[in-house]
Amino acid sequence: MRLRKKPVLCNYYVTYRCNARCGFCDIWERPSPYVTLENAQRNFEGLKRLGVKIIDFTGGEPLLHRQLPELLEMAQNLGFITTVTTNGLLYPKQAEKLQGKIDMLHLSLDSPNKAEHDKSRGVACYDFVMESIKIAKTLGERPDILFTVFEHNVEQIKEVYHKVCLPNDLLLILNPVFDYNNVDTGLQLSPQSLKALKQWSKKKYVYLNEGFIALRQDGGNHIDRPVCKAGSTTLVISPDNKLVLPCYHLGLEEVPINGDLYNVYRSEKVQKLIALEGRLPECEGCVINCYMQPSFAVELNKYWWKALPSTLKYNYLKGTWKAMFR
Repeated sequence: MRLRKKPVLCNYYVTYRCNARCGFCDIWERPSPYVTLENAQRNFEGLKRLGVKIIDFTGGEPLLHRQLPELLEMAQNLGFITTVTTNGLLYPKQAEKLQGKIDMLHLSLDSPNKAEHDKSRGVACYDFVMESIKIAKTLGERPDILFTVFEHNVEQIKEVYHKVCLPNDLLLILNPVFDYNNVDTGLQLSPQSLKALKQWSKKKYVYLNEGFIALRQDGGNHIDRPVCKAGSTTLVISPDNKLVLPCYHLGLEEVPINGDLYNVYRSEKVQKLIALEGRLPECEGCVINCYMQPSFAVELNKYWWKALPSTLKYNYLKGTWKAMFR
């Protein structure tokens, strides 16, 4: 049963450019402009009319956009919940300008070992993450640690949790890796690793959407009975001001917005593409977290129930529900 028909989330790619070279990501390989304030303002108004609640300012590395503070402030002024994930390289220099403008700030950290983390990111950024934590705390911010889980680093969760998160009173977000396109993300998470992740989800200050685990155990999305509602729950906007459908990672078609996001999204062409969500051949077996999370939130099924405890836990610990009344 569908609980909500309006989209929930916008993944707004402010640029595809990045100052890191992560081996499990290919976004940074794409040429890219930067989002303009004028287009963003118009799109924010369209998103508001469509019912979107959360804008994830993403990339690439979103902090490369020199007007990110203005973009965030514009979004918050319209009542959106804002979220940003960063590798930390630029945060120490920009922290004061960003203060109070990000409702959910995620710092990426994939290993407690400096050399391992820097190698996975293709650039020396471990020390910047540690510095970012200190600076954020002095400014009254409470970032989350986003830990992308691979088969090779499951055992390192414990050290990150005890040495980084608990001493700094930070929430640890466990983000199971996923495959897409031709990107090599390593071995799939084993049943033993999925079991370990489920156990970690019960810990204090740990967030893991258990729907992610259940979906992987079920073999991912199946096109004959799709779980994915990427098109109807999530709008993806590119740096060159196009609507990407049915999702960024599949990206079959890009539709120019031309200053009228509301009507473009509601157009017959876009709605036909949305109707294919989770049903395309490429969608078979998909477990991409950024589209499954909002998908779980709008359909009353077993994944909705699996996701509910972690959703309530995160909102309680972070107080993000208060932003809904801003």
